[in-house]
Amino acid sequence: ALRGKAIVLMGKNTMMRKAIRGHLEKNPDLERLLPHIKQNVGFVFTKEDLSEIRDLLLANKVKAPAKAGALAPLNVIVPAQNTGMGPEKTSFFQALQIPTKITKGTIEIIQDVHLIKAGEKVGMSEATLLNMLKISPFTYGLVIQKVYDSGSVFSPEILDITDDDIKKTFMSGVMNVAAVCLEIGYPTVASVPHSIVNGMKNLLAVAAVTDITFKEAEMIKEYLADPSKFAAAAPAASDAPAAAAAAAPAAAEEEEEEEDDDMGFGLFD
Repeated sequence: ALRGKAIVLMGKNTMMRKAIRGHLEKNPDLERLLPHIKQNVGFVFTKEDLSEIRDLLLANKVKAPAKAGALAPLNVIVPAQNTGMGPEKTSFFQALQIPTKITKGTIEIIQDVHLIKAGEKVGMSEATLLNMLKISPFTYGLVIQKVYDSGSVFSPEILDITDDDIKKTFMSGVMNVAAVCLEIGYPTVASVPHSIVNGMKNLLAVAAVTDITFKEAEMIKEYLADPSKFAAAAPAASDAPAAAAAAAPAAAEEEEEEEDDDMGFGLFD
């Protein structure tokens, strides 16, 4: 899956540290990788999009059988099934407390069994059973520990940050700066548009109660001089409730007429 897109390099930690130290004169930023070269690690070199390579690495996993003594990375549940084994294996299942029955000369597991819990060591009996049933419950693959790009080392979760997330965080910061600047009266690029709007509101308020006028205040003065224009501006808002009120009495009258008609019939008509 990574052919032509990335190169995976595995090796001894001492050799990888030595190779990196040999390039520190040309690229001193590589020294930031040294503290992370421990335990069983390797390198993936690529010039492609880091998020795409990360997804390819995580998707490339191989099934592996359970081995005795290994720590289980997840819960292992044996599903109800016909094992195809003969009755002579019944004692083996009984030792693991797995409910079974004999069906047509073979052992059948009658219900799902939670065999191994995550974090527990796999026992010899559990590993043998899973191998007999040809169940490979575990998967193995590469796990990304750190990402190195342009001299910076960061966690792989950073790759999940999108442009929209950055824009949202930036705008939240701008809003906070504008709020603080408006509160303390300190003009900045973020607060000036709000200051202009607030100033215009104050001018309109002064014009509404005085004889001072300007182009933007003419509409307000016109409405204040003739309040009937307020009702003409939104006729739909007043017509809708009136129509609903008129429809309700009409429906009530129809129900009363139907009841009167019923009362006109006798019991034996």
